[in-house]
Amino acid sequence: MSATPVVATPEPNKVRAFLRLVMIEHSVFALPFAYISALTAMWLQSRTVHWMQLALITVAMVSARTVAMSANRILDRDFDALNPRTARRELVTGQLSVRSAWVGTVVALAIFLTSAALLSWLCLALAPVAIALLVLYSYGKRFTDFPQVLLALAQFVAPVGAWIAVTDHAGVLTSAAPYALGIAVGTWIGGFDLIYSCQDAEIDRRIGSRSFPARFGIVTALRASAAVHAASLAAFVWFGAAAGLGWLWWVGVALTAVVLAYEHTIVRADDLSRVNRAFFTANGVIGIGLFGCGVGDLLIHGLAA
Repeated sequence: MSATPVVATPEPNKVRAFLRLVMIEHSVFALPFAYISALTAMWLQSRTVHWMQLALITVAMVSARTVAMSANRILDRDFDALNPRTARRELVTGQLSVRSAWVGTVVALAIFLTSAALLSWLCLALAPVAIALLVLYSYGKRFTDFPQVLLALAQFVAPVGAWIAVTDHAGVLTSAAPYALGIAVGTWIGGFDLIYSCQDAEIDRRIGSRSFPARFGIVTALRASAAVHAASLAAFVWFGAAAGLGWLWWVGVALTAVVLAYEHTIVRADDLSRVNRAFFTANGVIGIGLFGCGVGDLLIHGLAA
């Protein structure tokens, strides 16, 4: 009798699984604001785009976010397994091993530290602070009902870090602009994460995962999100005034106000079916729209490639 041939099952693509794990495409939310910060600093300094700095900022941003997301998925895998919405994540289903996820995290961390070092000594010195804030958010649901505050702090780092990368220590001490943009981005992302976390309020109570909606209720969470987003708009106005931006930036801020109002209109406490539309579509429009208006305004007012 001839032996039955053994057909080898192809090993899943670990890199592809890791990129799905960290949702690499969601870099669109914070990366445009790092660009706005960096390009505004370049405009104020020399009216010229420094392409190598911009490339290094891109690498630093994406790699830092990858470290944060991967650490979050690793640390939260037991919670994820208990939540039907997250039970299909790669570390829960076994599509990616924890060991492979740690390898990806370490590689991303090495890339982040290298890019920070190439930007400046100050960026490298502050890199551990940035990573600590990014990873701290992953622990938030274990000890606080306000993890979105930790998320806002982590997101605050991106525009401020990009400004420091361009101006070094001098520029970040003489302008309020990077702090205004950091507050705007942090509260914007923290605010829409409040909306997103409403989906899991009941499950979070059941499995012991702490969150604002689980503690205070969905109605209160949605109201808090609206208040936080009002603060975001005020901070975007503050940034434009502090940086001396022109009319096209104000068009972008007005567009942001309209989209945020729409976002809060379509999500109600008794109907969370459109949370994904608010989270992905509306916030994607805000990120891309403000980026386009910000860069366009800089180009109109003399930024040269």
